[in-house]
Amino acid sequence: MALRGLLEAVPGREWPNGASPGNAARAVPAAVDIQPACLGLYCGRTVLAVNGSVETYGDCGVCPRGQRTDDNKICRECLGSPDRYDWLYLGFMAMLPLVLHWFFIEWYSGKKRFVYPFSSSSALLQHLTALLECSAAAVVTLLLSDPVGSLHIRSCRVKKLSDWYTMLYNPSPDYITTVHCTHEAVYPLYTIVFIYYAFCLVLMMLLRPLLVKKIACGLGRSDRFKSIYAALYFFPILTVLQAVGGGLLYYAFPYIILVLSLVTLAVYLSASEVEFFKDLLVRKKRLVVLFSHWLLHAYGIISISKLDKLEQDLPLLALVPAPALFYLMTAKYTEPSRILSEGGNGH
Repeated sequence: MALRGLLEAVPGREWPNGASPGNAARAVPAAVDIQPACLGLYCGRTVLAVNGSVETYGDCGVCPRGQRTDDNKICRECLGSPDRYDWLYLGFMAMLPLVLHWFFIEWYSGKKRFVYPFSSSSALLQHLTALLECSAAAVVTLLLSDPVGSLHIRSCRVKKLSDWYTMLYNPSPDYITTVHCTHEAVYPLYTIVFIYYAFCLVLMMLLRPLLVKKIACGLGRSDRFKSIYAALYFFPILTVLQAVGGGLLYYAFPYIILVLSLVTLAVYLSASEVEFFKDLLVRKKRLVVLFSHWLLHAYGIISISKLDKLEQDLPLLALVPAPALFYLMTAKYTEPSRILSEGGNGH
């Protein structure tokens, strides 16, 4: 203390930036806490220990599963829940194998054309079995996700498209050595789809062959298991699609639903030669197909609007039957035979 007072009393002595010996001791700890910057968009430091309000961090690298970096490049555990759009995305990915199951069951149920449920009692049972398989796989997947034993899951918030492709952002500080910081920044939206597909495949192999062998007596021996063989092809395709295009599907799936549902509805009505509303009442199957497509239309509209403002978004659901009504009102004007006859008459 005497030395400190002596130094401060030196006449004409100026200390830069107010750094007098009195606050020199306070400047030292700040210098000790300085760490080199953590490179890379998704590299972070894991928290090794917490002592009160003081955290001890590790070296810069990959964050553990279930964590992602914050604005300070610190790996933080994902404690949030999926929002409405995230659940709609997961619902879309869960519907894909179910719709493909139903399509191939009908395709190989004896009629080699694009038809929809329900053409026979055996096909109906297969449809219900496929629904049971996918539903059970979804429930098991949610129960095994963190927190285990609950249908709720914790997740990281999706901020941008690059969050789905962290493997493309591994830094190379010296352009020779690559620091691998690849992790699931959108936990668990990326890997939970793979787990769901795996359970779907396992349950299908356990249940469907026994069912088909007992009830599919009306099918030929060669066609009996073709719907199962088809699943062995489209499940790997769906897996690759999720692995490569998961981020793109996340942002584009509402528009994919709307476009595909509109196209398939128009193709079905045209193939079934539906021109008037009374033609829909001839077979119950046509009404089932129509209402199914309306549900898909509504799903796509809800996914786009997210129902953030109910008073503005709910009226949009009134547009759901618009494509079918437009088709029924204009089908008679686009009849091929009428166009050919008018062309032959010179009109």
